Amino acid sequence: MVLGNHGRGFTAAVFGPLAHLLVRLGVSPNLVTVIGTVATSTAALLLLPTGHLVLGVLAVLVLAFADSVDGLMARELGEESAFGAYLDSTMDRITDAAIFTALGLYLLGQDEQRWQGIGLALGLACVFFGMLVSYARARAEGLGISAKAGIAERTDRLVFAGVATMAVGLGAPPVVLVVALVLLVVANLATVVQRSLVVYRASTEPERT
Repeated sequence: MVLGNHGRGFTAAVFGPLAHLLVRLGVSPNLVTVIGTVATSTAALLLLPTGHLVLGVLAVLVLAFADSVDGLMARELGEESAFGAYLDSTMDRITDAAIFTALGLYLLGQDEQRWQGIGLALGLACVFFGMLVSYARARAEGLGISAKAGIAERTDRLVFAGVATMAVGLGAPPVVLVVALVLLVVANLATVVQRSLVVYRASTEPERT
């Protein structure tokens, strides 16, 4: 899973013209960040729980990739700031929570009772452990240690969940989404362990003179 590392060139090529237009119009990158969060979260919570999975996935994925617009704008303006990075990261957590909560609510509404409770629990578990992944990196960086390692970056999680959701929307049984959420929980946990090991090794290495 390396989409988070290699997708930036694609988003820059696709959304670069839009970012340039917004800059010319005098729109603030931070405003774009907030609007993107509201739009993506609203699309997820309105479309996914009600069974509009294909439309919901397409809307969420387009809006999620468009999340790069604010960063492109900030770089063009030369206004990359600590607050902008903080706001972007915080808004990402809200978006992720909305998406995976929406998937849990979709499974909760299924006729097959065996998927209802476990589906909602898995959706919320993805929210919790996804935030834990982000916290592990942020806490490490607060200690001066780079901890970007891990198999489940944010973009990877969104794309993987989107593919499974799209499959169910096209006729696959709900168990496909259940299995996907299980795998995401495991991947999140593995990423937390990987980042913890990075911090442990960095903090226990003898200082070089």
